[in-house]
Amino acid sequence: MYSESFVPEDDVLLRARERAADLGCPSVLPGSGALLRVLAASMRARAVVEVGTGAGVAALWLLRGMPDDGQLTTIDREVEHQRAARESFAEDGVDPRRTRIIPGRADEVLPRLTDGHYDLVLVGAEPYAYPEYVEQALRLLRPGGLLAVDDALHRDRVADPTRRDEITTIVREVGRALRNDDRVMPAMVPSGDGLLLAVRR
Repeated sequence: MYSESFVPEDDVLLRARERAADLGCPSVLPGSGALLRVLAASMRARAVVEVGTGAGVAALWLLRGMPDDGQLTTIDREVEHQRAARESFAEDGVDPRRTRIIPGRADEVLPRLTDGHYDLVLVGAEPYAYPEYVEQALRLLRPGGLLAVDDALHRDRVADPTRRDEITTIVREVGRALRNDDRVMPAMVPSGDGLLLAVRR
């Protein structure tokens, strides 16, 4: 709990989190958000993709770490989520040119994005589709680019081998696959609900 609250969220983030709760869409926990901001800043990430806009909580953290000329492409099929995210961005004073909000299914949008163009890709929606999203993310990343998979511990179930429900099994297998993938250097960080990181070789 100390780790999660170490970097406190301001009123804009708290209101974005409230919008997410009202809409019933998950958000990155504060510890993961703070880490994503640090990673985006350390990389000076100018081209970022987010799968799962929600109400814009993760996007706000990322945008705050990105340079002023960086652009975040965020994908969500729910129009209400995108409307809430736009409200969050406006409240934070984000230049509209810094965000590209694409409506639609991620499995249809991701294949249309440019190979090897992005510095960072955050996968944070629809765990059942993580295998496909992760493969697309690896295609999109430049060498040295970073993949981040949220909810990688799935409420602490992934580490428990007796948990064999469908979603836990999928998330667990994604972690194993990245751990054994020669294309990346992975690490599991226990911030939030787990953030699986992998740098593209």
